[in-house]
Amino acid sequence: MKALQIAATGMKAQEQNVEVISNNVANMRTTGFKKQRADFQDLLYQNLRRMGTETSDAGTIVPTGVQVGSGVKLASTARIMSQGSLEQTDDALDIAVRGEGFFQIDLPDGTTGYTRDGSFERDADGQLVTVDGYTVNPGITIPENIQDLTISNDGSVQGVDDTGTTQQLGQIQLARFVNKAGLEAIGDNLFLETDASGAAETGNPNDNGFGSLQQYFLEMSNVDAVTEISDLIAAQRAYEMNSQIIQAADEMYSTTTNLR
Repeated sequence: MKALQIAATGMKAQEQNVEVISNNVANMRTTGFKKQRADFQDLLYQNLRRMGTETSDAGTIVPTGVQVGSGVKLASTARIMSQGSLEQTDDALDIAVRGEGFFQIDLPDGTTGYTRDGSFERDADGQLVTVDGYTVNPGITIPENIQDLTISNDGSVQGVDDTGTTQQLGQIQLARFVNKAGLEAIGDNLFLETDASGAAETGNPNDNGFGSLQQYFLEMSNVDAVTEISDLIAAQRAYEMNSQIIQAADEMYSTTTNLR
């Protein structure tokens, strides 16, 4: 009887499904977080009677055959890259991307990270950095005497100094990917380029399909609480049904062993 093993794969799959859902819920308030979805595939089949097999010399064939499956497996945890809601803040260094594109971040190991988290700060040298101190690429330095900082929708960064003179401080660029769901999440709200995502294409906001920037806003996660709770209930019910199959199979085993 294979029901025990098949139902066990179902329970394991739903455990993993709940783990994905719990991570989504845990990051409901994480800036720029993109939720994941668990996708499943059925396992190999045992052919007890293969479809298309001839059953007589006259050429008659089996129309459907007999196949017995062996369960389910987790195939992928697809990342949903839909737009999150924008939340207004009081910080001039908070920037949200509306549309396509990721901020580019210089990581300590020399690689480039990508993020939708635009909660930036200014370090001791006046450079625009993430909350972990990683420099935004291209580098932008904001002098100490800047009184009024403006970041336009197209990424142009300007400031008014203490003499009332407007200074051009730099240009924020964005990166986009053919398959942004193929980016590798490494934590700290950062992604890395992979062979699946394709190479990064960089450009200025508002140009050639890139999204626009919104100063004094942050993009929240795209996790919907109602959807996650309904998915959690469905996963819990599927887990319970698989556990009941194991119980039924155990009772059938017990009945067989008690035969006289």
